Amino acid sequence: MPVKTKKKGISYAKWGYIFMAPFFIVYAIFQLYPMITTVYYSFFEYFRSGLKIIGPNFVGLKNYASMLAEVPKYFANTIIMWLMGFIPQIIISLLLASWFTDLRLRLKFQGFFKTVIYMPNLIMASAFAMLFFTLFSDTANGPINSILLNLGLIAEPIRWMTNVWSARGLVGLMNFLMWFGNTTIILMAAIMGVDPGLYEAAELDGASSRQMFWKITMPLIKPMLVYTLITSLIGGLQMFDVPQVLTNGKGTPNNSTTTIVMYLNQHLYSKNYGTAGAISVLMFLICGVLCVLVYATLTRQDDGLTKAQRKARKAQIKAAKKAARTQKGA
Repeated sequence: MPVKTKKKGISYAKWGYIFMAPFFIVYAIFQLYPMITTVYYSFFEYFRSGLKIIGPNFVGLKNYASMLAEVPKYFANTIIMWLMGFIPQIIISLLLASWFTDLRLRLKFQGFFKTVIYMPNLIMASAFAMLFFTLFSDTANGPINSILLNLGLIAEPIRWMTNVWSARGLVGLMNFLMWFGNTTIILMAAIMGVDPGLYEAAELDGASSRQMFWKITMPLIKPMLVYTLITSLIGGLQMFDVPQVLTNGKGTPNNSTTTIVMYLNQHLYSKNYGTAGAISVLMFLICGVLCVLVYATLTRQDDGLTKAQRKARKAQIKAAKKAARTQKGA
C-alpha cells in the first residue's frame, strides 16, 4: 500500500520580513545609531577650538549642569510661542470643522474654502517667515505700517521686531496660519466618523446645536483631539525655522524668540558636540514627559470614582470572572 506523503504548506511569512527589512535598516542607520551616539557624546567634552578638536573627554553630567541656567528661559520662550499659535488654531479649527460637517448649514463652495485654508500648509516655513519679515518691517515703508499710517490708526511706525510680545506674536501668528488648515481637515475627519444617528436622536429629544456639540461631538472626537495636541506639542518643541529666519538667527529682542532648537543650533554651529548632545537628550526627555502627562490627563476615566474605588471595582470584576470560569469548569 503506497504511503501518502503530506504536502508541505507554502509559507509566505519570510516575504513580510523581507519587505519590512529596508525600513528597519534605514531606521537603524539614520535614526537609531545617531540617537545612541548623541546620548553617548552628551557625557563628553567634545568641541572644536579653531582648527583644534578638544576631546572627546569624559566629563559625566557637566554638560547637563552647565546648560541648566539657560535652558529654562528658552524652554519658556518655546512654550509661550507655541501656545500663542495653538490656542487660536484649535478654536478656529474646531469651529470650521463643525461648520463644514454640518449638513443643515448647506454651505456652498466648501471645496474651495477647504483648499484655501489648507494652502498655507504647503508653503515652506522659511518662505513664510521671509514674507512676514517684509510685511512687518519696522520702517514706515513696510506694508503693514504703511497701511496703518495711511488709515490714521497709528502716528508713527510700529517696531514689530524690537518689542518682545509683538515679535513672539508674529511667530505665533505664522504657526497658526501654517497649521490651522491641517488641523481643520483632521478634525473634520473625526467629526464625520461620528454616527449621524446620535445627532438625529438628540434632535428628536430637543437638544440644541450647542448641546449636541458639547455632549456628543466633543466626547467622541476626544482621541483625535489628544492626537492633535500631542503632535502639535512635539512640533512646537521642535520650533526652529520660523523664528530662525524671522530674526536672522538672533532671537531678537533680547533672546525672547530664541527656542530650544535655536539654542541647540548655536552649539552645533560652534561645533560644541557635547553640549549639543546634552540639549538634545534633555529635549527628548522633556517632550516625552509632557506627552505622557497630556495623554494621561486627557484619557483618564471620568466615572466619578477615586483611584482606590476604581481599583477595587476592577478587582471585583476579575474575581467574578475567575469564579465564573471555575464554576463552568466544575
